[in-house]
Amino acid sequence: MTEKQLAAEKSIEYIKDGMTLGLGTGSTVFYLVNKLAELVKQGLNVTCVSTSNQTSELAKNLGIKIVNLNEVAFIDLTIDGADEVDPNLNGIKGGGGALLFEKIVAKVSKKVIWIVDSSKFVNHLGKFPLPVEIIQFGSKFLLHRFDELGFNPELRKRDENIFITDSGNFIVDLHLNKITDPINLEAEIKMMQGVVEVGLFNNIADEVIIGKNNSTEILKRV
Repeated sequence: MTEKQLAAEKSIEYIKDGMTLGLGTGSTVFYLVNKLAELVKQGLNVTCVSTSNQTSELAKNLGIKIVNLNEVAFIDLTIDGADEVDPNLNGIKGGGGALLFEKIVAKVSKKVIWIVDSSKFVNHLGKFPLPVEIIQFGSKFLLHRFDELGFNPELRKRDENIFITDSGNFIVDLHLNKITDPINLEAEIKMMQGVVEVGLFNNIADEVIIGKNNSTEILKRV
């Protein structure tokens, strides 16, 4: 069993009958959704809100009930992956392109758990490029501004075409190498006109489950 699978299956223990669940996006969440589908077939009653079209399609095909976020009063628990996590449980997310919906769902959740393999736990954020979701209108000027700031921006492409998010926006990946102050950097970028959301998820995760060798390690926010 892979580290991703170990972390995903451990997170199942937090799911209780009758919960409203937030389902994240990405390769680790894939294992979670498949395991959750098995439990739903055995009688587990959960209502789920998804953070991407990709996750929604997978979950629905496996028989999991997916509803729109506007149809629920709150979310009991969101389980999601992360591209990087530091010792303060701040993280970078958005490698799969779903950072906007992921952050919205996380913010209305009573509890947020991230599931990752051991390679995602780092001392300092930034080696993984920081995704920033921006509107298409005037995007070249924002890219120029990022370049002036030394952020080394790269407009995300998929198969030679510009990547478009589920909400119709572009993603710029900032190659920063090391982020010394994620709190202030998030605020700085978020204030720029044309920026929709930043892939820095600060003070959001309550717990992180790390698949490590043949077991799991659980980190909790202090």
